[in-house]
Amino acid sequence: MIYDIVIKNGTIVDGSGESRFKSDLAIQGGKIVKIESEIEAKAEKIIDASDLVISPGFINIHCHSEMSIEFENRFQSVIRQGITTETIGQCGSSLAPISEEGLDVFEKDLESWLPPGGEIDLNWRTFAEYLDRIEKKRTAVNIVSVVGFGTVRVAGGPGYEDREPTDQEYTKMKKYVQEAMEAGAFGMSTGLIYSPQVFAKTNEIIQLAEVVAKYEGLYFSHMRDESFDSINALNEFIEIVEKSGCRGGQIAHHKIAGPLYWGLSKETLKIIEKANNRNLKITCDQYPYNRGMTGLTTALPPWAHEEGIEKIVERLKDPEIRKKMRKDLESASAPGWENYLKLLGPDKIYISQVKLEDWKDTEGKSIAEITKLKNKSDDVETIFDMLLETECDVAITIESMGEEDIKRIMTSKYSMVGTDGSGVAPTGITSYGKPHPRFYGTYPRILGKYVREEGWLSLEEAIRKMSGFPAQVLGLKDRGLIKEDYWADIVVFNPETVIDKATFLYPHQFSEGIIHVIVNGEIVVEDEEQNDMLPGKMLRNS
Repeated sequence: MIYDIVIKNGTIVDGSGESRFKSDLAIQGGKIVKIESEIEAKAEKIIDASDLVISPGFINIHCHSEMSIEFENRFQSVIRQGITTETIGQCGSSLAPISEEGLDVFEKDLESWLPPGGEIDLNWRTFAEYLDRIEKKRTAVNIVSVVGFGTVRVAGGPGYEDREPTDQEYTKMKKYVQEAMEAGAFGMSTGLIYSPQVFAKTNEIIQLAEVVAKYEGLYFSHMRDESFDSINALNEFIEIVEKSGCRGGQIAHHKIAGPLYWGLSKETLKIIEKANNRNLKITCDQYPYNRGMTGLTTALPPWAHEEGIEKIVERLKDPEIRKKMRKDLESASAPGWENYLKLLGPDKIYISQVKLEDWKDTEGKSIAEITKLKNKSDDVETIFDMLLETECDVAITIESMGEEDIKRIMTSKYSMVGTDGSGVAPTGITSYGKPHPRFYGTYPRILGKYVREEGWLSLEEAIRKMSGFPAQVLGLKDRGLIKEDYWADIVVFNPETVIDKATFLYPHQFSEGIIHVIVNGEIVVEDEEQNDMLPGKMLRNS
């Protein structure tokens, strides 16, 4: 028999957490068909993996690569760190469903996601139509999708109004969620610090999650708070999972934000363990950096977001309303709002991406530095003027996390890896600004810094958190392991050299040590160079 690919002389870390072993591996028809100590059969392609590790392709359980499909379907920053499957639609924001009555609001929200000069023809409305579009576009990696609660609220609910949905709106929203689940969504996500989701009460989310539960779906959430109110936010998350009956709950990028609250992960992980002891399946993901990334609008109090971005801009033009916002910004945080300015200080909030040319010189700088650069009276004025002049289209990174919490969460048996990034590239339309280095370096950073250099995880533990564990949580029954009859999503890397290179000031740099990447049996990265193959599949929840 002549195989498509044979990988020889490698060390297999199979994604299960079990010990590594030396073996060859054969691929035929997109799947792993033989794992033996020596495979002597001929092959169209033979890869010598001497001194290298063969592992399952990494499954990114939390990302925002919706735009990548439109503008960067080679997913360069993703696949070059070994990721072969991306889970999109997180933090309550998916690109479907879209309603005619909510189209204007959806388009306005979409503007802040688009790269400079980027346009999308919104020629779909239902979730099924959207997934079909992804299939037609073709991608270098596999795609798992979840439906965003915020998107559903705009399509069929109260949108940016701070109120509970009417009975009629509840009916519409539930139908949208049902349609998404029947189309193949793996669950529903929320981002409860973002408008309009910040206006939703717990019961509203439970009602929609009950629809997800009927289809054995998961509840994903960027919780309502990740700092001083983390415990209450986590308890709300668990309540939603338990009362809705969802198959499980995935906490997005679990962290503790703000030096005053570092150490709270001891408590949050105990709560997660107790929930699992009650047979609730509560898990989390994490990226290995001390900064997060979000939009500068999240620095404003929740009431300022009501009715959407255009209304925020109007409010920023009104001197009296600015005074009210200033008063809130200069006071402490409140439940449902992490006041970054008070929580972290202006020297810990950095501009990551801004499209308006007049503010491009601020990228990479802190709010404190920009106040001096732009001769503003104070940091609050800097934030207000920047949001006003850019029409709220500013991304930031925030230095908020402590290393002890990062390590504690990373080593928890309930945690796995997720980038919270998207597929971008060093050149072309997605190369603008200074995105978070997690876009390029999340997985190699763990393998290099936390496995090889510091020993916080064994190689077997780390690979499981990157492949077998997320596959198990998502319910991908034929991916995530190096196993016969499984799809051949495979990474071959050098455990002695693998490391991230991206930094906050110079993020558009590929990681090193990821030698070969195979997706569905097709080589996409060979000798650390990516080709133009697009073998990714649209994976649908059955």
